[in-house]
Amino acid sequence: MQHHSEAQAPPPGCPAHNSGKSVPLHGPEFAAAPDAFYRHLREYGPAGPVELSPGVEASLVTDYAAALHVLQNPDVFARDSRRWRAVNEGLVPMDSAVLPMMLYRPNCLFTDGAVHLRLRQAVTDSLARVDTHRMTRHVDRVATYLIDQFNGRGRADLITDYAQLLPLLVFNDLFGCPAEIGDRLVFGISCLFDGVDVEQANQILTESLFELVALKRAEPGEDVTSWLMQHEARLTDEEMIHQLVMLIGAGTEPTQNIIANALRLLLSDDKYAGGHHSAGLLVEDAINDVLWNSPPIANYAAHYPVYDVDLGGVTLNAGDPVLISFAAANTDPALSMSRQTLSKRAHLAWGAGPHACPAKDPALLIAVQAIEKLLNSLPDIDLAVPADMLSWRPGPFHRALKSLPARFTPERKERRGSAPSAGAIRTPENTPSRDSGNAPQKGSWWSGFLTWWKV
Repeated sequence: MQHHSEAQAPPPGCPAHNSGKSVPLHGPEFAAAPDAFYRHLREYGPAGPVELSPGVEASLVTDYAAALHVLQNPDVFARDSRRWRAVNEGLVPMDSAVLPMMLYRPNCLFTDGAVHLRLRQAVTDSLARVDTHRMTRHVDRVATYLIDQFNGRGRADLITDYAQLLPLLVFNDLFGCPAEIGDRLVFGISCLFDGVDVEQANQILTESLFELVALKRAEPGEDVTSWLMQHEARLTDEEMIHQLVMLIGAGTEPTQNIIANALRLLLSDDKYAGGHHSAGLLVEDAINDVLWNSPPIANYAAHYPVYDVDLGGVTLNAGDPVLISFAAANTDPALSMSRQTLSKRAHLAWGAGPHACPAKDPALLIAVQAIEKLLNSLPDIDLAVPADMLSWRPGPFHRALKSLPARFTPERKERRGSAPSAGAIRTPENTPSRDSGNAPQKGSWWSGFLTWWKV
């Protein structure tokens, strides 16, 4: 694969200590202490050898300047994973859990040149038509609905009860999803995030999006789906599906992690604790802290050199995947003296260059609004466990908490109108198990929200 200079021994406890080869980015050890892994990888130079999952190897760029170089030079570092040499030679296990995030799809994430420009323009033009005032109002409605589901309990898991669901429900509105399609979309994408029943979840997600595209071709509305298909790029149905899947992934998983990771800081860090119920500056500061030091997508943006490249003394072979560690690049020791003078937006959490995240503006708006709404609604909210007892979801790509248990004074508010029916609210009794193989039943979070909003 790639050639790297000799490095010192890995840190104690790091699985690389026993591997002698690529540094594994899967498993609980990496999730618990990624910074130790990044420190070890920096000893190889600007990029080091990693194993994303068993049998799937890549180079990970940990140097800020080198990361910018890769991101900003698409003529040398292509994004089309059909160039992936090991896959083409049958050397990668096709049942690997990381492949759905890396194999080619006809969207603007995995394309280059004129095709990328055409697809990217359709996406950015469509997102630019989103009315931010309408989206702000909808975030407030969704947040109110979700908080109403748990504010009488005095406790909640701010991941599963709030941060995970809120972006999905907001994007359902942006895409113009009716209830019967939106319920399945929420179920499918949530299972994909969790890595549970991936094959079935992908089928449910694809079928629901095909139905949405067919609906919007017949009955267009004021929504991103309709604007995409009306764009002069003339997207095919297949291209429509893959742009929507990309937008769901780009707008929901990162937003979920920003909300959760910023709430962890606001509820536990001495720099924020005690003032977390005050106005928005602290929230924005906490989010900026997360984007610099604990970016929601820690390692991603797979590139494939079109020829053998020397990157600061490290040889990257043509067709071998080169990923960017946004987390390691942001915390590059070479930046330690200059970070105070850099723009707050100089971090790489959203990428850079022609493939920078197209959904960052709506994602940030959703995150800020969601956090402010929660803290203002439950002013005495606090973590239910010490912050150092929180654990992180394993995986090479994200920086995501498993749970964020919180406690607060129960508040029983009278909802306007009548409450939604029992079947409209997901509870442990009526939620389809993600490992049961069952599709969502009629009446779930999205249809429950719509019922609540219309009463």
